[in-house]
Amino acid sequence: MNYSALLVEDSMSLGALYTEYLRAEDINVTHVHYGADALKELSNWQPDLLILDIKLPDMSGLDILKQVQQSHPHISTIMITAHGSIDIAIDAMRSGAFDFLVKPFDAKRLSITVRNALKQKQLLELVTQYENSLPKGHYQGFIGDSLAMQSVYKTIDCVANSKASVFIMGESGTGKEVCAQAIHQVGNRADKPFIALNCASIPKELIESEIFGHCKGAFTGAHNNRDGAATRADGGTLFLDEICEMDLELQSKLLRFIQTGTFQRVGGSKEEHVDIRFISATNREPWEEVKLGHFREDLFYRLHVIPIELPPLRARGNDVLLLAKQLLKTYSKEEGKKFIDFNPQAAAMLQAYDWPGNVRQLQNVIRQIVVLNDASHVEPSMFPAPLKPLAQPQTKVQLQTKMQVETTKLDIDTPVQVASRELLSESTQEAHTHTAEQQRIQPLWLTEKQTIEGAIALCDGNVPKAAALLDISPSTIYRKRMTWEEQAERSS
Repeated sequence: MNYSALLVEDSMSLGALYTEYLRAEDINVTHVHYGADALKELSNWQPDLLILDIKLPDMSGLDILKQVQQSHPHISTIMITAHGSIDIAIDAMRSGAFDFLVKPFDAKRLSITVRNALKQKQLLELVTQYENSLPKGHYQGFIGDSLAMQSVYKTIDCVANSKASVFIMGESGTGKEVCAQAIHQVGNRADKPFIALNCASIPKELIESEIFGHCKGAFTGAHNNRDGAATRADGGTLFLDEICEMDLELQSKLLRFIQTGTFQRVGGSKEEHVDIRFISATNREPWEEVKLGHFREDLFYRLHVIPIELPPLRARGNDVLLLAKQLLKTYSKEEGKKFIDFNPQAAAMLQAYDWPGNVRQLQNVIRQIVVLNDASHVEPSMFPAPLKPLAQPQTKVQLQTKMQVETTKLDIDTPVQVASRELLSESTQEAHTHTAEQQRIQPLWLTEKQTIEGAIALCDGNVPKAAALLDISPSTIYRKRMTWEEQAERSS
């Protein structure tokens, strides 16, 4: 691998000598004599190595080093001087230099130092690659390391610097505005404004003014000129939440604005031009809104360039517990409480619940628990009404009895439900009477399969809920399903 180096040395003869030393190490060298020239080169390209003389005709090499460490910390810097001292060496190392060489030095001494610097650079790059490959538990306001969220994080990283319009879809409470802010913060517009508008919360008569602004006297109450979101977002990002709620007439004006970047204020005639990145969001199915005539098809294609679909909380596995623990910690600190964790039963309840309101509902539930209670651990009895049916953990015998009773209420029994009822009836009778009556013997895996599938059926196909009631993890059920398929193949 060929490396590049920028050599900053005011002596022509020494510069030529050091250049030959470095080229012998298969390094591409650019040689400049002044600090200003070095800074100019660094603004255009970044070398792997910076060989920097401390005493330069126009400035101190230490000042250059400090600037480089701020703007390009990945560059390995080696300081050189004819006036070596311990104090100067310490200052250089504290400022971020890799090493320090005192003139005169030979090719071997420079070679050893350069090779060590490049080895350290390679190690740092490997560490960075490894860290980047790890699942992200926290990302720009999101909490969660599930595969579904890793895919969202990767998409955000890919689109952040693009000007292409992004269309975020997801149920209410999944974090669509958090996603929009993440795209803005990761991208090259992070230092510019992020302006968010909720199209569903603004009256139809005012939303055009909210987006484009208005001139004095444009309508009753318009006593002054007012900038709209388009003007305030110039250079940055405009986020239009619940875009499908926008009036059709205004959708046509928005389409022209997106196409041209120009608009007119309400009551005005002057064309204004802005540079904006558009991000839209909806909790509806946008194409269905197009087919129903509620959303313009041409606007849909303009905005739906890069779609991002946020998964509901029920599809994010253990993220529920990660989020709940972080919220518990945050709210406990805010409210002056001493909560530190959830007990096992409470944790199981969190994962068994469907969370129809997603993250927003989880936030409300944890906040309510913290405000109304004070303990070190959250217990099932502290959960509010929506989770109360899960508040009493059931034993396996109780679950079997519950399943047996509920199965008898079904109008039509499937073969699996019939087999489950027979098995559960026998098991329950044995648990209550403790008799030694011999039951029909069948393979253990089949017995287990019937019990688990019966539980899933009674939970309306909700595997996490069935797993919680059976006192096992959802992953155990998925793993056992694969084993059952293998057992069935061997038996056939």
